[in-house]
Amino acid sequence: MTFALRPLSPATWPDFARLVEEHEGVWGGCWCMAFHEEGVGRTKTPRQNRSEKERRVREGRAHAALVYDSAECVGWCQFGPVAELPRIKHRRAYEAGDPVPPDWRITCFFVHRAHRRTGVAPAALDGALSEIARLGGGTVESYPQDTDGGPVSASFLHNGTLAMFESRGFTRGRRLGKNHWVVTRTVPRPA
Repeated sequence: MTFALRPLSPATWPDFARLVEEHEGVWGGCWCMAFHEEGVGRTKTPRQNRSEKERRVREGRAHAALVYDSAECVGWCQFGPVAELPRIKHRRAYEAGDPVPPDWRITCFFVHRAHRRTGVAPAALDGALSEIARLGGGTVESYPQDTDGGPVSASFLHNGTLAMFESRGFTRGRRLGKNHWVVTRTVPRPA
């Protein structure tokens, strides 16, 4: 399939919001806030998460590559500088390795349930890498899941797959938890 890519912005916010609302706030009302400083937590409502995400988008403090099938937003890849996305899964294991902070993090993907396994996630990753290049490039880090151990439901692959990242030039660093890896790649600034 051929998809169009657009950055998350105030202009594309309605498309993003429509997709999230269609999926009941995504992952229990997260609104893709779990990796931001505010987090989600038990005391936050989906409405609060929506409001905080919209505020971040309007202020230019939330980044994602949105994937479109015609006029419909069908998925995204969230990325941003470490200060924008300070929360990650497996933080204790990550920090035990005394990491050098990357310039950018890729923290999560979401794909419309009717479009899973159709190439939306790889398109979203390509879009995120293009946006990172446009924004100045640098070291990019992510924490995908190694799915070689067996099948995993696509609805649980919010970090993407190790194979997808490796196919885009990322290299494995070290393991985080049982099935996740730190992967990195340097994205040059476009000429």
